[in-house]
Amino acid sequence: METVAAAVSRTGKKSWITGEVKTPAGRIPMVATELNWQDRLGTTKVRAGLQRMHYSIEPGLYAVGTPTADSPVFVSANYKLSFDYLRRELEGINGWIMVIDTKGINVWCAAGKGTFGTEEIIKRIESTRLAEVVNHRQIIVPQLGAPGVAAHEVKKRSSFRVIYGPVRAHDIPEFLSAGMKTSSKMREVNFNLGDRMVLIPVELLQWSPFALAAAILFFFLTGISRNGYALPGWTGGREVLPVILAFIAGSALVPIFLPWLPGRALSVKGMTLGLIFAIILVFTGLIPSAQTGGQLETAAWLLLMPAIAAFTAMNFTGSTTYTSLSGVKKEMRFAVPAQIIVAVLGLSLWVTARFY
Repeated sequence: METVAAAVSRTGKKSWITGEVKTPAGRIPMVATELNWQDRLGTTKVRAGLQRMHYSIEPGLYAVGTPTADSPVFVSANYKLSFDYLRRELEGINGWIMVIDTKGINVWCAAGKGTFGTEEIIKRIESTRLAEVVNHRQIIVPQLGAPGVAAHEVKKRSSFRVIYGPVRAHDIPEFLSAGMKTSSKMREVNFNLGDRMVLIPVELLQWSPFALAAAILFFFLTGISRNGYALPGWTGGREVLPVILAFIAGSALVPIFLPWLPGRALSVKGMTLGLIFAIILVFTGLIPSAQTGGQLETAAWLLLMPAIAAFTAMNFTGSTTYTSLSGVKKEMRFAVPAQIIVAVLGLSLWVTARFY
């Protein structure tokens, strides 16, 4: 398997690599702990959803400071934003960072979806020849990665003991000073409003092209009736409103109101908010109605809006404290088929209303 040093030589040196350390397992790239303007620009771009799925680094072993065979080993996802946050907090610390292949997904999401897991950690321990680099047999795994890692299995198959570090990389210096012991505060996941809102721009930009396409489609299809086709005007514009509101409800309002929406499943929370918006539109008279099929069209949007909001809300599955790996799998099994059935039924009623 190609080493990180070889990959760097092949693809070109990165701005955040400052040198290399020679070890019995080969040359290990040394990384900076201070983020440069390119790192900060990359962070801004991915926070806005630009090239987010391509913001990753080569999995492997990296060095911070001037580590020795007795220095601690930190495990990170290969999502560069996660890697950057970790190395930034390791300023003044000599250590190793073992980056595992999470397909460019951050620790929390990867653990929830299975890519930050036992098999990949064991595989990376072997491929980096970590046992030849360090004298101890310990790796520090971020606590948010715990749902995907079976510590006993890692120990059994690699001889390395998993030590779960703090939730926030900011607490690592204190964690090390305490003898690799986490306090109750370090184990708390504060998924507050700010933490949730930082996820919204990505979702809005990621799904807005699809929402816009759906809205445009509904706009032009509104002109269909049993009398033929007429280019829609204001009526077509009103058809766009439920689509956009359902999209905003699932992508932006669900994370904002997450603690107060009923249920644990993200799809249920999205469905609830979508239904609330649909009812509001019905009572305010903003749900459009076909010429003689008003009841059918009202029923259609009472089905379509919850389905759209539930689907978009599920993008937060795996990135919140409200789900686990088993919960994600369970939700996907019942939620996706239910959303398809409800959406098809709602669309059928909407089309029928055009000819009723």
